This record gives sequence, structure tokens and C-alpha cells, in this order.
Amino acid sequence: MINDIYLKKKALRKLIRKLKKELTPELRKIKSDSIMNKIEDDVHFQNAETVFICWAMDDEVDTRDLIIRWSDRKIFILPSIDGDDLILKRFTGINCLKNGDLYDIPEPSGEPFEDISGIELAIIPGVAFDKNNNRMGRGKAYYDKILLQMKNKTFLLGICYDFQFIDSVPVETHDMLMDKVVYS
Repeated sequence: MINDIYLKKKALRKLIRKLKKELTPELRKIKSDSIMNKIEDDVHFQNAETVFICWAMDDEVDTRDLIIRWSDRKIFILPSIDGDDLILKRFTGINCLKNGDLYDIPEPSGEPFEDISGIELAIIPGVAFDKNNNRMGRGKAYYDKILLQMKNKTFLLGICYDFQFIDSVPVETHDMLMDKVVYS
């Protein structure tokens, strides 16, 4: 059974990678802007003071403009990879970002953010999501580990392109369920 799920996830990740590569930069921006507009209109975003969000990788829904646009009104907490774990750090400006060790994703250079219970909203990327709010990540379980600590305290909002929103995602027991998924 586990092997079957692993193979399904591997095939789905390969398909999504292919579809992402077919997105033009113009269409990527249009879709990302649409998703960010939906987030800005969402009551959970409007009411949140502290938001966990990633500084998007090039193939993900672009979150960077949203972070910059709202950084004077909200506290943004970004992930930093440390071995097999995510360390949370406060975003204090573009000039305070450094390239991460593992994936060269820009990460805040400050001290770890310890108040996980103070995070009201988490905006989470994924490889695929489904109509039951299941999420499939890249396979390292970085987000699942940290989201487990946020469970029942933080509203979990998945973001993806429309082709990443499918009928059914293969799930395992450690995969965290989102409260809502926004796509375009």
C-alpha cells in the first residue's frame, strides 16, 4: 500500500513539474496575481496580524509582491531550511534575505521565531491539492512537520495553480489537511 502511494505521488509530481514548465512567465504572473488578490480579499488574511508564508520558488505561485506590499502592516514569518527541519524567521525586508543553503531560496537572516501559536494564518504552497483540502508537497515533509505544530491554532490556506488542484491527492497519515485552497 505505501509503495503504491509513493508511486502515485512520484508520477503526480512529475506531471505537475511538466505542467509548470509549460507556463509562460506572463501567465504565471497573471495566475499568481489572481491568487494573491483572492488572498487579500479573504477575511483570514485581513484579520491576521502574523502570517506564515514562503518566499516563492520560481515555479511556485509568486508570493513576493504580497509580502512586500503588506510588510508594513503585517508580520510575515518565512521558513528557513535547517537540515531536515524548517526554522521560522521574521521577514524584516528584502535586504535581510540571504540565499538558503539547500535550494538557494531567499531566507530571512535573523533569529528564529519561536511563537508558533501566535501565527494566525499560514499560506502554504504544494505540488497538488484536492477538493477535500488534502495537500501533497515535494516529498521532504518540511511543511507537514511545522504545520503539525500549528494544527488547531492557525488557519491553513493552500495556494496553487488551477492545474495543481485535482480530484484526489494520494495521502499518507503525516500529510496535513488545509482549511481552504485558493487557486487560479
